[in-house]
Amino acid sequence: MPPTVCIIGCSGALGFGLALRLGQVGVPIVVGSRDAGRAEETVRNLSEHVPGGSFGGYTNEEAATKAEIVLLSVPFRTQSETMTHLKPVLKPEQLLIDATVPLAAAVSGKATRTLGVWQGSAAQAAQEMAPEGVAVVAAFHTVSAALLRDLEHELDEDVLICGDRRADKDKVSALVDLIPGLRPVDCGPLEMARIVEQFTPLIISINVRNKVRAGIKITGL
Repeated sequence: MPPTVCIIGCSGALGFGLALRLGQVGVPIVVGSRDAGRAEETVRNLSEHVPGGSFGGYTNEEAATKAEIVLLSVPFRTQSETMTHLKPVLKPEQLLIDATVPLAAAVSGKATRTLGVWQGSAAQAAQEMAPEGVAVVAAFHTVSAALLRDLEHELDEDVLICGDRRADKDKVSALVDLIPGLRPVDCGPLEMARIVEQFTPLIISINVRNKVRAGIKITGL
C-alpha cells in the first residue's frame, strides 16, 4: 500500500495535476486548503476525473496530520504564511516535499524571472521554517501542470529531486516511480534546489516561444 500523501495547495494547477496522477495509481490523497469547503470542492472535482481514487478534503492544518508525506504546492507569495500555520502540526517522522518556485510573478513581475531568496532557494526557506526533525526534499519543479491534468497524455520526462538524506530522496523517488512516464533523478543535496528552481522560468520561456509544453529529460543515465 503506497503512503498517504497530503497536498497543500491542491486547488492549484500543479497540486491538482499531481493529485490526479497519484490518485489514479492508488495513492490515497489528502487535500489541504485554507478553506475546508474549497478542499471538499477540490475532492469532488478529483473524484469526477478519477472515480476510483481515494480523496479526502480538510483545512491545511488538519490535512497535514493525516499523511506521512506532505507536498507543498503553493505560490511563493504564500509559502511563508502556509509554513507558519503548518509548523505546529508537522511531526518529525513526516517528509515535506517542496515544489515552490520563487517566480517574480509573486510580486507582479514576469513568470520568466525569479526572486532572490536569502536562504538560497524556496526549498531551503521551507527547511528553515519546518519544525526540527521534518526533512524537506525539493521536487516537481519542471513537470507541466497542464500535462499532469491531461490524463490521456503519456508523460515522458524526469523529476529532479534535491535533498540532504538519501532515505528521504528514495521515498520521493518511489512516489515518482508510481506515475507512468516520470523518472526520478537524484540531483544532490537540498542546496542544489537553488539551481533546479531556476529551470521553471526557463521552461516557461521555452513553452511560450515555441508554443509547446516542454519538460526536462536527462540523458546518459
